Amino acid sequence: MKLMDYLNDTDRFANGSGARLTEVREGYARAELTVEERHLNAVGVCQGGALFTLADLAFAAVANSRGVATVGVNNSATFLRSARLGDRLIAECSEVMDHHKLPFCEVKVSNDRGELLAVITGLAYRISNKEFKFDSLM
Repeated sequence: MKLMDYLNDTDRFANGSGARLTEVREGYARAELTVEERHLNAVGVCQGGALFTLADLAFAAVANSRGVATVGVNNSATFLRSARLGDRLIAECSEVMDHHKLPFCEVKVSNDRGELLAVITGLAYRISNKEFKFDSLM
């Protein structure tokens, strides 16, 4: 099985939101989501949690792209601009530091017009005794 397929199929929360990984390679991942009515908050723009869920899926792919089971332990989100109904959102996550225990990543979430909507940073923890065995990342 491929890491991308595994996360797309087994991350039930991200899957239920409509978020999908579209590219995964060591130290990089891209996830996408189209803003639907269910993603809107009380003022009619995309709920920050939807942007965070999309970013978290990309973060999970990068954190686990080195073959060791890894979980997030800290995230910081800065929301810069609102997403609107119908926007196609793209989260691109890059590994900033490949630490053997605490990898650090940055996720940039943009819309399909190239406008930066949010920046999320994440620190993860590698579980040393649990390896993920995947045929490939994508």
